[in-house]
Amino acid sequence: MNGQPKTDAFSAAASESGYSVALTTVIQEFNLQLLNPAVDVESKILTRANINRPALQLAGFFDYFDPSRLQIIGMVEHTYLLGLGEERRKANLHRIFQSQIPAVVVCRDLEVLPEMLEYAEKFDVPILATDSATTDFISEIIRWTKVQLAPRISMHGCLLDIYGVGTLIIGESGIGKSETALELIKRGHRFIADDAVEIRRVSAETLIGSCPANIRYFLELRGIGIIDIMQMFGVQSIKPTQAIELVISLEIWDSCRVYDRLGQNEEFTEILGNKVNSHSIPIRPGRSMAIICESAAISHRQKKMGYNAADALTERAFNKSSGGLKIHDHY
Repeated sequence: MNGQPKTDAFSAAASESGYSVALTTVIQEFNLQLLNPAVDVESKILTRANINRPALQLAGFFDYFDPSRLQIIGMVEHTYLLGLGEERRKANLHRIFQSQIPAVVVCRDLEVLPEMLEYAEKFDVPILATDSATTDFISEIIRWTKVQLAPRISMHGCLLDIYGVGTLIIGESGIGKSETALELIKRGHRFIADDAVEIRRVSAETLIGSCPANIRYFLELRGIGIIDIMQMFGVQSIKPTQAIELVISLEIWDSCRVYDRLGQNEEFTEILGNKVNSHSIPIRPGRSMAIICESAAISHRQKKMGYNAADALTERAFNKSSGGLKIHDHY
């Protein structure tokens, strides 16, 4: 317990992810008050989305303590510190602050102990204050930092919100992704990104897509050039971010390929380790890709709600007691 703090493999790997967020951004986002302005806040960054309430560390247990996390002091920690003897309180606080923690946030506008201010100045650690309840603040900052520090990748394609389903349209250059996106926008769906879609993995189930700021809400049409979707169709036609639930891959029609006609076999596209439902849609003259994309999004929503049209057809066809459709061998 009195030796050097141990670290686990996950903490070591997470701290090397390469993504960070400036502490000044956190202060502005959550309207935090800096209690020791002499500290150089501009150079401080967060590299971990998770936080730590240093209850065990205040008791002197430092095994597996991760000093790269933001430290949160709530009512429980504050009350425990008040009940400690002065010598022990100083010793444990000294160990926490000398670990090069990024910052300490004191919730509920609780009184900051003089020892905390002393060690914060000595080890150049910002102490921040908020009047928010501890649990509320923790849930909000974890949600926010998970997005800011999430692993990410940039993909070539178009991202739209189609009936509430985040749909990523991909395919070879020039196949008609932007034209399909434009038709969907005209039909009332919302546009997020064209050409470069920045995707962040915020959890094992959720991918969030957005557009780089320098090309946000612009769309390229071959033969016309760049158009500004927000200026042409209004703010109701755009959206800054969208969770990606469906991938539609456009491809040239191949007469030798057998395409799925019932939809009983689900396809997936893997993005940053997450599997996303996908469809391969062949391009052919006369096919309305916008309507097909709408149908794919509606079908996806139906499946999430427990209804699968292919399964319903199969059940109807083979349920003899229903007196329904019979499928012959040659069908």
